[in-house]
Amino acid sequence: MTDAQPSADRRLAAQALAANDPTGWFEPLYAEAAACGAVVPWDRAEPNPLLVDWLTSASIPQGARGLVIGCGYGTDAEFVAARGIRTTAFDISPTAIRGARARFPQSPVTYKVADLLHPPEAWLGAFDLVIESITVQSLPPEIRRAAVTSIQNLLARDATLLVIADIATAPALGPPWPLTADDIGAFTAPDLTPVRIQCLPRPDAPGRHRWRAEFHRPAS
Repeated sequence: MTDAQPSADRRLAAQALAANDPTGWFEPLYAEAAACGAVVPWDRAEPNPLLVDWLTSASIPQGARGLVIGCGYGTDAEFVAARGIRTTAFDISPTAIRGARARFPQSPVTYKVADLLHPPEAWLGAFDLVIESITVQSLPPEIRRAAVTSIQNLLARDATLLVIADIATAPALGPPWPLTADDIGAFTAPDLTPVRIQCLPRPDAPGRHRWRAEFHRPAS
């Protein structure tokens, strides 16, 4: 691939940003993937290893209400549900959600089409565990604050937020737009405190690292 032939995600993102529609490239990307095999760069056959490692040792009670943001084809959501968590997963792309349902036809996950920037009102304050894995970094920096606020609003009392994201080492044209330490710190709020913020090596990509940050909203 040459500079004159950008990847599908960058080509479609550039078109959407030029049209002042920063989330408008996800559905075209999944549609191209379904129609002609365009690459969805975050699609994986296995759940994110940083999520697997964290959730395997986390104390999340059985039956807790979980939400997976920007679920794509559902690999992470299926792992969360397999841990006994009542899992809802959403994506802005209807094609992605159809793909998730087709990939996991017997799934216990409730898959929904929804927009992170305008989530259903019934979801506000409704979830005991919210997982944000490499979704915010796929949004341009100018709408990042709105996305983070929306994520904060999804958490119930005594709830946990897990954030996984690439680490910004230099300015990025995007997508993605990896997160700085200040970006990770922006998930903090008066009633949402950091538990642990880590810079961890990626087991699936030697030599590269990601943030894994856990936040907690107190019971009262």
